[in-house]
Amino acid sequence: MDERALTERLITYDTSTLDGMQAAAAFVYGWLEARDVEVKGHRHNGLPVLAATVGAAAGPTLTLHGHLDVVPGHGEQFEPRIEGDRLYGRGAYDMKGGLAAMMCALRDLASQDAVRVHFVCVSDEESDEQGKRGTAYVVEQGYTGDFAITGEPTNLRVGVQAKGVLALRLKVSGRSAHGATPWLGDNAVVKAVDVFRAIAALPFTRESSDLFDRPSISLGRIIGGDAVNRVPDVCVLDLDLRYLPGQDPRDILAAIGDQPDTEVSTIFHREPIIVSRENPFVQVLAEAVSKLNPVQESMAVGRDGTSDVIYFLNAGVPGVEFGPTGDGHHGPEEWVSIDSLDRYRQTLVEFVSLIGQRARQPELRIA
Repeated sequence: MDERALTERLITYDTSTLDGMQAAAAFVYGWLEARDVEVKGHRHNGLPVLAATVGAAAGPTLTLHGHLDVVPGHGEQFEPRIEGDRLYGRGAYDMKGGLAAMMCALRDLASQDAVRVHFVCVSDEESDEQGKRGTAYVVEQGYTGDFAITGEPTNLRVGVQAKGVLALRLKVSGRSAHGATPWLGDNAVVKAVDVFRAIAALPFTRESSDLFDRPSISLGRIIGGDAVNRVPDVCVLDLDLRYLPGQDPRDILAAIGDQPDTEVSTIFHREPIIVSRENPFVQVLAEAVSKLNPVQESMAVGRDGTSDVIYFLNAGVPGVEFGPTGDGHHGPEEWVSIDSLDRYRQTLVEFVSLIGQRARQPELRIA
């Protein structure tokens, strides 16, 4: 089963649900076991976590990291379809295509004896809940090493930076009144829209960096009103704010907290991802990308989204986001390039081969 067929199979599992996650994890477990890759199945917060190790018993150690879960989709999005080079389906790009190619790469790397390769697969990367996540758990279990790659979509470029995340809840207060006399009240829903527009115009939203044009603010949820004939006195906004490396989240929270009649609480916070382009593993990965993707224009990219690779960084393990080509993640027409799946697998294998060569030849050592 090649990367395309494996991706198609993974798409068929609705892994926005617990049942779908469990079924998909069982399939991944069985697929690897059938190829003589020993897999350990764990559970964290009731969700499946898979881990496997192949290759050398010692020496340079790399971690390939992926996730099974997806954001919710319509039923037809779990029925993969192909149009030319594009494979459509929920999670095709984020990140079942990357996960499938990582599984195939792990199979290919099992026989080499120069590099130790961990593979970890979690089921809560898309979750917006606080608390210890699956990736933090596998890091605690020792599936770390010298470098980590998470297969988030990057169009075959090395993601050396990603924005930080502030998921915020804003409670905007007004004053209730009868719907027939709205001028006697202070409509919290209307007020909340004004608050959102004011936040979107704050000075920090116009800042930029070498890899990012600007931060972003998405109004993900608005809850207000309990009766059509009553002016609402409370409205709740949930914001997904992605801020730039170098921006201080405390300053952002202070600016947002200055809005009138607004209480701000943090749903969750994730720091920006920053890895030096000069890191020796990043350099070798860029070399592998160049060898197998000679038309690539850039080897370093900043991602508007973020990922659980931050848990490796916080543990002192440099890591990057690197995944196949596609578009539309979290949208209605998500797709991944079939050709890029094969090139992605080959690039991972070549990367491990290059690391092994440098480990054996002192003059080419990576550190």
